[in-house]
Amino acid sequence: MDRLQAMRVFVTVVDLGSQSAAADHLDLSRPVVSRYLAELEDWVGARLMHRTTRKLSLTAAGNEILPRCRQMLELSSDMQAAVSEPDDAPRGLLRISVSTSFGQAQLADAMAAFVKRYPGVNIDLQMLDRTVNLVDERIDLAIRTSNDLDPNLIARRLTVCRSVVCAAPAYLQEHPQPQRVEDLSRHNCLTHSYFGKSLWHFEEDGEPVSVPVQGNISANEASTLLRATLAGAGVAMLPTYQAGVHIHSGELVRLLPNAEPRRMNIYAVYASRKHMPAALRSMLDFLVLRFPENPQWDKAVASDKP
Repeated sequence: MDRLQAMRVFVTVVDLGSQSAAADHLDLSRPVVSRYLAELEDWVGARLMHRTTRKLSLTAAGNEILPRCRQMLELSSDMQAAVSEPDDAPRGLLRISVSTSFGQAQLADAMAAFVKRYPGVNIDLQMLDRTVNLVDERIDLAIRTSNDLDPNLIARRLTVCRSVVCAAPAYLQEHPQPQRVEDLSRHNCLTHSYFGKSLWHFEEDGEPVSVPVQGNISANEASTLLRATLAGAGVAMLPTYQAGVHIHSGELVRLLPNAEPRRMNIYAVYASRKHMPAALRSMLDFLVLRFPENPQWDKAVASDKP
């Protein structure tokens, strides 16, 4: 049995939701896909999937094996890239979708460093504050902040997105500084149209807490909320990748340091591993190193925490 191919079949079936879809994607027959799944189950000694006429679902063993299979496939790709001939150097166009706030605050500088390292690659950045259809809009890679990704897509986790509640000194001169999250309901809170429009979620002293908020400014992307917060318009919950530098400079003041807003994950999302271009593979590896678990932008914020 080609165990690596069996793992690839298993992961593709999970990602696409059916054996027939996986067969089409991998250019295999349905019986061959079934045989690979059966051989993989024989090898690990456990049933990996519940198969019904309507849907597939993972067993407990399947849930344990899935991330390990993904890791093995990524390692295999990395090994192939490591021994590629020089003529296989990354080149070509990459279309990347990213939110306006993350694109402006972090990704633009990262892309400048990437093309300096790989001058044969051209980057087309699409700054979009909506979820794009990768296939229909010809997007090679999307940077998404979420805890609930589309299971039909392939995602490589980059880092964590932490947020911070903050306000400008000018606002705090006119309003009492909140001492607990419940105090936020008495402040002018600047909110995101799609995330926490009327309810902010925290973990305070180890316990989950949610507080209703309202204010006179909302926006559908965080960069606008940042500018309004800097202007003293109110209190905002902003990603640390965007607010950290302003907290460090004193332009913003961190509030409620013992109440941590709900974390999210930042992923690099793409449609298929099949025949992945060297440019995309190099970009993924670059982003994993560029955005580690504890990124640089969190340090100024973390240093303010008692």
